[in-house]
Amino acid sequence: MDTEQKIEILSTIALSEDQLKNIQNLDERIKVDVYKYKEMNKISDDVWRKTEILLTYGPNLPDVEKVPNLRWIQSSWAGVEKLLDDPLLNQETVEVTSSSGANVSQMGEYVVMMLLMLGHKMPMMLQAQREKRWIEDKFTSLQPKELRGSTVGIVGYGSIGREVARQLYAYGAKVLASKRDAMHPEDKGYIPEGLGDPYGNYFERLYPMEGLRGMLEECDFVVLTLPHTKSTECLFVKETFDYMKPGSYFVNVSRGQLVDEGALIDALNSGQLAGAALDVYSQEPLPPESPLWSQPNLILTPHISAFSPNMLNQVIELFIENLKRYLNKQPLYNVIDREQGY
Repeated sequence: MDTEQKIEILSTIALSEDQLKNIQNLDERIKVDVYKYKEMNKISDDVWRKTEILLTYGPNLPDVEKVPNLRWIQSSWAGVEKLLDDPLLNQETVEVTSSSGANVSQMGEYVVMMLLMLGHKMPMMLQAQREKRWIEDKFTSLQPKELRGSTVGIVGYGSIGREVARQLYAYGAKVLASKRDAMHPEDKGYIPEGLGDPYGNYFERLYPMEGLRGMLEECDFVVLTLPHTKSTECLFVKETFDYMKPGSYFVNVSRGQLVDEGALIDALNSGQLAGAALDVYSQEPLPPESPLWSQPNLILTPHISAFSPNMLNQVIELFIENLKRYLNKQPLYNVIDREQGY
């Protein structure tokens, strides 16, 4: 970069005055244009041509020929599967980074909340409350499965899984985890200070994905946090649920495409699973006719596990850290591997 040349940043994310100031204060060469994501069609060709860095929600990206000077796209999404087929990602001169790690705090809390609700039979108690019914056999039907002393399996030990493990440590749960490259337990992605498991200290054993069956057989609770890729699609089918310990619990905060929902319903109805919680679905919004709605031992939430009043601030904090690295010509956090799909 020429020392006199402006660093043109285009944001399709609305920025507060403080956020804008924090970005601009990093370097006097920085110039930021802000447009509403829904009004991207109003961005002039001249603005696109000058843009060096794009901060955006996605998945709509400009045509390749419009952005000859584009060098870096920062997505506000952790999951970027909808961007992978865009021609811009085939440009060797353009790096694309995700927001993986930015929103792990609230997602960790969501997962722990679901584990506690399932283990302590909260769906059954809420149903009884709606029916104004006192549960007479409470000392048998409401026998809890406590986190303390339980084994929790985390399928996908990325930024979310690591934060779940960190939060579970205080409960006295034993954590087993699986990841694609089990020989490298450290985390080289973006993690806010004090969160996650950067060095792999919070699991008792780390399994390769090929060893998933052995891990599932040991777990009282299973949490799915993998990205959606060709290799993870339909990972949890009937056979996978059959591997799990009878009477165990399942939580999915990754993507709905990783789970055969019919097989999940069968596992719940047969008692193979004692309960489950889903925040993601194969079709969103979940249609009214979906049989998932009527499962008594299933908690459904509308894809909100990452939501928080701090959500955007967290993404901007990640962007600023990455922008510092960009200015110093250091490797960026969370660069998308086009082959791996995340």
